[in-house]
Parts: sequence; C-alpha cells; structure tokens
Amino acid sequence: QVRLVESGGGLVQPGGSLRLSCTASGFTFNTAAMTWFRQTPGRLRELVAAITETGDTTNYMDSVRGRFTISRDNDKNTVDLEMNSLKPEDTAVYYCRVVLRSNRYWGQGTQVTASS
Repeated sequence: QVRLVESGGGLVQPGGSLRLSCTASGFTFNTAAMTWFRQTPGRLRELVAAITETGDTTNYMDSVRGRFTISRDNDKNTVDLEMNSLKPEDTAVYYCRVVLRSNRYWGQGTQVTASS
C-alpha cells in the first residue's frame, strides 16, 4: 500500500533552517508529482511546494518562494523540503502528499515550530 513518512521537523529560532524529508513506498515514485502542504489549527491545509515527476519543474506558494526549496531523489524515493530563514508564521504541521489515479495519500505530518 501507499505509504508516506515525513521526518525532520522540530523547534528552531526565527531565521533558522530545517530540512524535511518524505520517504515514499508502495507506488512507482518516479512517475508521480509530489507536494508539501502545511496546516495550522483552525485553518485548511495549504500547498507549500510541488515538484514534477522528474524534478524539472517546481512551484512554491508566494510566502515561501526564495526561502524554501523542494527537491527529490528518485533513486531513494524521497522528496525533501529545505526551509531557510524560517519565520514564526511558518509554524505548522507539514505534510507530504501524492495523488494517484485521483486518490490522495498523506503522510502523518511533522511539526515545525519557529519560535524564540
């Protein structure tokens, strides 16, 4: 079955950096676009970054463009999110997602907290 496992979250001071990783299994990873979402209490999940199957094209929400970088390793079945210059408003649970034949699969999420 499809499985997505996020790791790398934690507590960091504003201005700091974290690298999230999502390890995928149960599907042909190099044929699927991958996305990172985030969610704060009381709000809908929002799309943070996306990457195509080959990694040639990436997209970012406006508030993280230039600070976050999404990448993937199709040999290791991983998709990473490098987050720099973190701000308190980046605090959220971050989720990895894949859509396969119109079915959405999510990881369990990893908490990122940017606070002094």
